[in-house]
Amino acid sequence: MASKARKTAKYIFVTGGVTSSLGKGIIASSLAKLLQARGLSVTIQKFDPYLNIDPGTMNPYEHGECYVTDDGAETDLDLGHYERFLNVRTSQANNVTTGRIYHNVITAERRGDFLGKTVQVVPHITDELKRNMLLLGQSGDYDIVITEIGGCVGDIESLPFLEAVRQVKFEMDHQDTLVIHLTLIPYLNSAGELKTKPTQHSVRMLQESGIQPDILVCRTEHPLPYDIRKKIALFCNVQVNSVIEAMDADTIYAVPLLMLKERLDQRALYMLDIYNDKDVDLDSWKTFLSRLKNPIDSVRIGLVGKYVELHDAYKSIVESFIHAGAANECKVNIEWIHSESLTAENAVEKLENLDGVLVAPGFGERGIEGKIAAIQYVRENNIPFFGICLGMQMAVIEYARNVIGWENAHSVEMDATTSHPVIHLMKDQKDVSNKGGTMRLGAYPCRVKKDTLAHKIYGKTNISERHRHRYEFNNKYLKEFDEKGLVATGINPDNNLVEMVEMPSHPFYIGVQFHPELKSTVMNPHPIFVNFVAAALAYSTQKRSVGTLTPVSH
Repeated sequence: MASKARKTAKYIFVTGGVTSSLGKGIIASSLAKLLQARGLSVTIQKFDPYLNIDPGTMNPYEHGECYVTDDGAETDLDLGHYERFLNVRTSQANNVTTGRIYHNVITAERRGDFLGKTVQVVPHITDELKRNMLLLGQSGDYDIVITEIGGCVGDIESLPFLEAVRQVKFEMDHQDTLVIHLTLIPYLNSAGELKTKPTQHSVRMLQESGIQPDILVCRTEHPLPYDIRKKIALFCNVQVNSVIEAMDADTIYAVPLLMLKERLDQRALYMLDIYNDKDVDLDSWKTFLSRLKNPIDSVRIGLVGKYVELHDAYKSIVESFIHAGAANECKVNIEWIHSESLTAENAVEKLENLDGVLVAPGFGERGIEGKIAAIQYVRENNIPFFGICLGMQMAVIEYARNVIGWENAHSVEMDATTSHPVIHLMKDQKDVSNKGGTMRLGAYPCRVKKDTLAHKIYGKTNISERHRHRYEFNNKYLKEFDEKGLVATGINPDNNLVEMVEMPSHPFYIGVQFHPELKSTVMNPHPIFVNFVAAALAYSTQKRSVGTLTPVSH
């Protein structure tokens, strides 16, 4: 086994070719899981070639969800996979973009750090890339650092990244670095054959950048016979046992077992000259997979959001439901409901057959009234409800309008002149003009009131959850809500911001200002999701035992 005293790590780089969305993040996470299961300390970082400083200002349709770390970094959604697989927290250092690299270099140039020299892509941009690539490995905390290079080999914007990888390989001992290239082996129905040419061209393009891959991971819909592997090895200049088959899997959580069967971890350790005689311990992972694949019941949960056309916009929520479903031995079937399509008139039709409703986070005015209509319906019909961030804010607005009687109650985000601004802009956000990286971001403490649903869920009074928002519950109205039955049960101890609201008269009704989905992992499913699914299951069981419940019309 690798010595824990080693001051610097060994480095694995994962690149991809032929097409995007082949699953570099899942392969990187799966390999990291296998190495971790052998007792090694592993972390993963993502280098993205786009010019944005971070994905925080991107529309979710552009890049899927924006994943937030404990230290407040707005990052690529692949970091969510890293955390869910490894159960280890990531940070600002785990996600780097071209924009951040250029920002750092240009800032240094403005300070005069380059002493009048001409600043160029090589060596200045590549030096900054290398510095970031090696940063985590120099902490002494890790045996292995896996770096996923975003985009495809051949993309113009990826060239400096590949040049930095080439330099790292050249400058370090050959057994201290490893390049894994993920590529596609398509199957042509008309020919009835697997085709290796796209992989050959992809590897050749990588070689043109000065990088010879050490291991090829081949995505395929059909098994790779030995003669195909041998052909790939011959034409791509790798050993045949370095050609790894990556068959399509029914769940991403099965991929570590597929890679174990293909001995990807053994091959990586051999090529990095790491002696490790510990058996891979995946017993708890296999237990999770067994529960995931063999549910004894199912529930239908509506996800009401404004970006439902792109499921990756809610990636962490979807994965949290998978974790919580397995914990309850229950399959969670998500019904995707566009909030713009919801009205008070069609709420019954769209929601009456659901066992629970989650109103998702988001920004802006579009689809707001649909979310409010959904919340009114589930509140009045005792259907389990869970609101996240904007979902909680809409629950507050709905309650203000339909229970307290403030018809014009709203958030100042959507209506700056509302007579009852029950959701308003946080004090420290009022003078913010730049949109990037300026929200309330990262982990903050929350004190949970005893004898509440929130306390029953968490089992403790002090918790920490991750945030990403500008608007908050207006404490001016706290007393009125409490008296009318919507209770603030989670409060930030430092500034008294309301973090959680619930309705004690309802079987399961909770709204949270934070994003619990960002902390759910395979080994530690988030307790709110686990309890929400359990409540949906209880509601479903009750419906089946007494027949169809009569809905309350608006």
